Amino acid sequence: MTDFFAARLKQVKPSATLAITKLAQELKVAGRDVISLAAGEPDFDTPDHIKEAAMAAIKAGKTKYTAIDGTPELRQAIVEKFKRDNNLTYAPNQVIVSNGGKQVVFNALTATVQKGDEVIIPTPYWVSYPDMVNLCEGTPVFVQGRAEKGFKITAADLEQAITPRTKWLILNSPSNPSGAAYTPQELKDLAAVLLRHPHVWILADDIYEHLVYDGFKFSTIAEVEPQLYARTLTMNGASKAYSMTGWRIGFAGGPADLIKKMGEIQGHSTSNACSISQAATVAALNGPHAFLNDWRAAYVRRRDHLVARLNNIPGMHCHKPEGAFYVYASCAGLMGAVTPSGAVLADDAAVCTYFLESEGVAAVFGAAFGFSPYIRISYATSDIALQDSCERMARAVSKLQLKAAA
Repeated sequence: MTDFFAARLKQVKPSATLAITKLAQELKVAGRDVISLAAGEPDFDTPDHIKEAAMAAIKAGKTKYTAIDGTPELRQAIVEKFKRDNNLTYAPNQVIVSNGGKQVVFNALTATVQKGDEVIIPTPYWVSYPDMVNLCEGTPVFVQGRAEKGFKITAADLEQAITPRTKWLILNSPSNPSGAAYTPQELKDLAAVLLRHPHVWILADDIYEHLVYDGFKFSTIAEVEPQLYARTLTMNGASKAYSMTGWRIGFAGGPADLIKKMGEIQGHSTSNACSISQAATVAALNGPHAFLNDWRAAYVRRRDHLVARLNNIPGMHCHKPEGAFYVYASCAGLMGAVTPSGAVLADDAAVCTYFLESEGVAAVFGAAFGFSPYIRISYATSDIALQDSCERMARAVSKLQLKAAA
């Protein structure tokens, strides 16, 4: 049976975030007291005006196929969103709607990456980027965003990574898993490198655009350097900002030729995104955004509490991120620690397993994001659950026999 499956699947790993989330859910069903800090999903409900637009669409009979690349109403709303929020001008034929942001990225890479092409991916990275590149028979090229630089790559890092075979740079800001966000000046510095290498395209994953804090100004790379507009695909979606993860709507703006090819691939895979979800996303983009102020305030409160508590746990250290709803906490000081059962914590996966088994706290190990020894903790959960989980992790660490510092 092994020979039946395509060889390309050997390059693909199951999503660690989904696997941990599933395990936490299974443990809950089995009666375990588990707090999951693994899912990249807002705990807030989808705003009422968005849900009402979906129900109105159902009652109006908008339950049929739509154009593959999205309804005219939604593509126009996306055009207006890009202009309003990002100062980017697109025509409707430069916009595509897909079944989540993940499909946007997959379609773009499938349409362009061939065997031998290289795709630069800063680390730590979202878990699916390398596997998508591998499925396209491309080569992921990892560039480390050093912790002392806030997990962001520099212009010099990028320059060193580019070769004649480089096809894309994937730039996710704010980042999953680190929450790192690039300032306009940092983007300009990267853009200066890219202008010297006109064969490199840029995929800007802006899915966490509206979740930035402490007065941080979000910018996207084609906005700060208009000369890159013609070779930039700017991706976004409804899932994170509007708490619409299950609605499965992602979208992108980019060169018309690329958008057309992405649509051709989508036409032979999923075809259009859900018609009801599209109608709801029109309401999301065109409707009130005041609720985001309350959400951001809650995220800041949770982030600050989590960072402070983690930095008080022996063996752990946590940088305060600029955006998204994750912290990427170092557990380097726990390496080599011995558990009450005598097991040795040899890596970040072992730390996450120990937290889950001993105290019922589910987080995702850093190796899944290409950067160890760290763990990703989502603070998109209630204040009470977050406070409880911090107490549990501190209690778990207090039971360890930590390795003496050299």
